[in-house]
Amino acid sequence: MKKITIVGLGYVGLPLAHAFSERYQVVGFDINKPRINELNNGFDRTLELTSEQVEESIKNGMKFTMDIEDIKDSNVYIITVPTPIDENNEPDLTPLVKSSQAVSKVLKKDDIVIYESTVYPGVTEEVCVPELEEGSGLKFNEDFFCGYSPERINPGDKEHTVTKILKITSGSTPEIAKEVDALYNSIITAGTHLAPTIKVAEAAKVIENTQRDVNIALMNELAQIFDTMNIDTNAVLEAAATKWNFIKLSPGLVGGHCIGVDPYYLTHKAQSLGYTPNLILGARQINNSMSKLIADKAVKYMVKADKKLNGAKVLVLGITFKENCPDMRNTKVVDIVSELKEYECDVDVYDYWVDESDKTTKNIPFIDELPLNSNKYDSIIVAVGHDKFKEITQEEYAGLSKGEPIIIDVKGIVEKPTWRL
Repeated sequence: MKKITIVGLGYVGLPLAHAFSERYQVVGFDINKPRINELNNGFDRTLELTSEQVEESIKNGMKFTMDIEDIKDSNVYIITVPTPIDENNEPDLTPLVKSSQAVSKVLKKDDIVIYESTVYPGVTEEVCVPELEEGSGLKFNEDFFCGYSPERINPGDKEHTVTKILKITSGSTPEIAKEVDALYNSIITAGTHLAPTIKVAEAAKVIENTQRDVNIALMNELAQIFDTMNIDTNAVLEAAATKWNFIKLSPGLVGGHCIGVDPYYLTHKAQSLGYTPNLILGARQINNSMSKLIADKAVKYMVKADKKLNGAKVLVLGITFKENCPDMRNTKVVDIVSELKEYECDVDVYDYWVDESDKTTKNIPFIDELPLNSNKYDSIIVAVGHDKFKEITQEEYAGLSKGEPIIIDVKGIVEKPTWRL
């Protein structure tokens, strides 16, 4: 009988641990003490699991711990830690290295270590395996084995949950690959795809989000072109989408833990091999520029309305990287706020999805409720398409606004915006 340890209990690890706990003995391991305490009390601040689901996992025998001694008798370790980028847009493998070092302390003969974190091709075998060998004294593919099965979690999506998304699997030997595939197949109702090698699985993951990044960059560039022509981009896309093979996407901000980060892992590896990935880097540049474009539009319309920028009150609706979830990782709305502050604007941010404890960890000027009928704001930026924001009427926008409403609509949910991306 397999005993599984999930290392890293964030948006990826916790739902995976819950799914495995229905069939296996599972330990959830994390170094974040407040996170462990909250989970042991039945609360998931990411809202990926309900309190009932967390409690169900505990009833199934799952233990949440930060004690390395609690995971030493597992025989499968699944590492689901973040793989961020640094200030220079270079891969930061620190969480991956440290988690590998931790697992190496308890690694035993015939154990399997599976990685789910997004990486560039080669990281599992060239970066993680040496850490496992050094810390354990064991030899790769003789004493212990590895697999790679990239996460496909979509934060906030209650329809495409972990067991309902087809899973790529791979292993360090043909036999281990089949074992890893069978393990995931036992809980993934959508099925699995067994890749021929770990590097293929790593590459497949990193291009999934790179492709989306490039496609969205095209939409963002088209939006800027059509804006200069005074043409409604959304109307253009509606017309073009009548062709059967046109891929309809919308322009917008690209943040989050995947699309705005993963391409840099691929470009890093490509450049280390002497290849310059111009298309991918160009797409990243376009998408990263959108926050400034949006802030500049708000400023432009305030100037046209003869409003003084220094001290102008601006309301930003939404700060998370996507609608209807509390995930603020790599959100580009933060950059909009920063740009507005450069113009000496006085910014308020309202987002009912963000947990109160998270509001104190960022230098973001949150307000707790919308001051309806306050006639307070010189401009309003609708940055995230949360469901409640879709219910705000044109009259309510007028009540929030000082004078004629200036509404910058990033998500296409306002009835009569001043400007729409």
